[in-house]
Amino acid sequence: MSNRGLILLKTGLHLACGLPLLYLWLAVQSGAAGGDPVQYLIHFLGMGILNTLAATLLVSPLARWRRWPWLMRVRRLLGLWCFTYALLHLAAFLVFDLLLDWSLLLGEVVKRPYITVGMVAFVVLLALAVTSPKLAQRKLGRRWQALHRWVYLVAILGPVHFWWSVKSGNWEPALYLSGFLLLLAWRYKVLIPKRVFRRLGADSKG
Repeated sequence: MSNRGLILLKTGLHLACGLPLLYLWLAVQSGAAGGDPVQYLIHFLGMGILNTLAATLLVSPLARWRRWPWLMRVRRLLGLWCFTYALLHLAAFLVFDLLLDWSLLLGEVVKRPYITVGMVAFVVLLALAVTSPKLAQRKLGRRWQALHRWVYLVAILGPVHFWWSVKSGNWEPALYLSGFLLLLAWRYKVLIPKRVFRRLGADSKG
């Protein structure tokens, strides 16, 4: 892909990730966020985490399958958007639900397993965001790749946090969890017959 094409792709991805936040702001301002706008806000941002995480995890296997090495150059962009949604999700919970009571946040983390799981996932995403620049990659060397494999832990903890947080209708978090497990299987070539990978490789050459 040319530099111009890559710039257009990145611009499109920024818009795809950023425009939902504009929609969210307009929904809250116009009263279209329902009877409980705080929960609507927190849930919307949580879904943003899962969607951008799914896109991030899809980059590497898709790049290998279709033989698109240039696609790897958008993975950091998507990962940082995932962290942005996670930061906003936590901030909304802390500001609107807990009224900036940090001691209450600590108590919630200790007492509520789904918040504990969510906080662990956030800390991992924070570590990945801080070490995402190329300078950090050069300084960490091989440890950088080992650290960034922790994103797969987030892929498990995120849907589990979602599952435990909803009171009814677990099909949606189950769908995300199943999708992430399939992506992990694709990444590590487990649970999927080898002939499927050979077929995918043959198709990508055609």
